Amino acid sequence: MDELIRLEKLKRYYGAHLAFEAEEVVFPPGVIGLLGPNGAGKSTLLNMLMGLLEPSSGRAWMLGFDAAKESREVRSRVGYMPENDSFVAGLSVLQFVSLAGELHGLRPVDARRRAHEVLSLLGLEEARYRLIEEQPTGIRQRAKLAQALINNPDLVILDEPTNGLDPAGRSAMLELISRLHREQGKSILLSSHLLGDVERVCDSVVILDKGKVLAHGEVAALASSRANSYRLQVSGSAEVCGRLLRERGVRLEALPSKAGAPVRDFIAILPEGAGTKLLFEAFAAGGEGEPGCLLSGLWPHEENLETVFERIVAGEAGGSPND
Repeated sequence: MDELIRLEKLKRYYGAHLAFEAEEVVFPPGVIGLLGPNGAGKSTLLNMLMGLLEPSSGRAWMLGFDAAKESREVRSRVGYMPENDSFVAGLSVLQFVSLAGELHGLRPVDARRRAHEVLSLLGLEEARYRLIEEQPTGIRQRAKLAQALINNPDLVILDEPTNGLDPAGRSAMLELISRLHREQGKSILLSSHLLGDVERVCDSVVILDKGKVLAHGEVAALASSRANSYRLQVSGSAEVCGRLLRERGVRLEALPSKAGAPVRDFIAILPEGAGTKLLFEAFAAGGEGEPGCLLSGLWPHEENLETVFERIVAGEAGGSPND
């Protein structure tokens, strides 16, 4: 399968409020991170993909099925781990996971057999007969993951799977997610606001903010679009700095800084084949009588997911002196 998920001109309104929009986005098979702050539109998108929420316009396909028109087919092939606890009081861990299997249409005996399998896979053998509401957060989170695997899905959707976990529990959960893809061949859609979680386990990302898809693709490809780039620390007039560099074909992107700070940080993307000499020439070329602009720091810029996210969101907010 070449396409795990496809979105085309997808929009969802709540009244007059546009909660989500995407022109055309294709998610390949693998481990995909759905990244954005709280309120970015992640839950709205997940609900549309699972057929629980009708789009206002446009279409979404998952595993080759129309998510709105063929939602039962979609849900039969998808496992979902919710962010919030959804336990039935009085059930053991085994009974809870078995119940999820029966809701998927398995016979009770088959649901119980499959529950034993997934609980063993996730290291919950000793906890299986204990009441689920009495278990610590790490076991409850793995029990939620177990019920998402009960139907042997092609795609597992995980909504904030490390929520509430301590560092050791978080690391263990991320390792389980990696193993599901590596050893079980599962495609995974991981929704999170934690950059470190997404960077550790995901092959590609979709970056959301304020209901919009700002960027999508492999992390390495998104970072490589900033080849021949440098981090600058500038004091004085940012406007003069921007003009001097733009005149020489340099693109600037502002990094977050405190209001009124005497020093500001930028990413400078140089023209192909240019070197740092171009930057020094630009700062030496200020006109007489105009505000000063001083280059006080210069470093090669190497991006990780955090810096990719910061500059994409900052660019959407219009924080660059190029404007």
